Amino acid sequence: MRIFLAGIMQGSYREMELHPQDYRLRLTEMLEKYIPGVEVYDPFRNHENSIHYSYEEGKRVFLGHNYLCREMDVVLAFVPEASMGTAIEMWEGNQNGAIVVSVTPLKTNWAVKFLSHHLYDSIAELESELESGKFLERMEEIRQNLSKMRENG
Repeated sequence: MRIFLAGIMQGSYREMELHPQDYRLRLTEMLEKYIPGVEVYDPFRNHENSIHYSYEEGKRVFLGHNYLCREMDVVLAFVPEASMGTAIEMWEGNQNGAIVVSVTPLKTNWAVKFLSHHLYDSIAELESELESGKFLERMEEIRQNLSKMRENG
């Protein structure tokens, strides 16, 4: 299973700053602990200084990550508040066959609600389902439902 770890970076900050990114390590460790053979792609991992990239480099990285979401099995989005970049990653995954799972309190936000195949209230809730095996069962159910929808046009 290939999982793209989407999530808030700059959010609505107007300055050159980032939201805390510690959630990324926690999510990666959880996924690797409970899903055998999982491949987690964290776009922040090799781009921790990305807010200081040149225009050209920033555009290349931003678009490249968005396109990468098209190739994933799952886009796991951490959305504690609105994030335009995360919404685009969710869109790309959703429109290209990936399962989109969000960890968010924004359950009424249309981008989050309509692009996600499943919503979790918290990282703790996600971890509980990972530990119990329910997460993998849920992913398989969603995958089967998406396949049926594609077959039926």
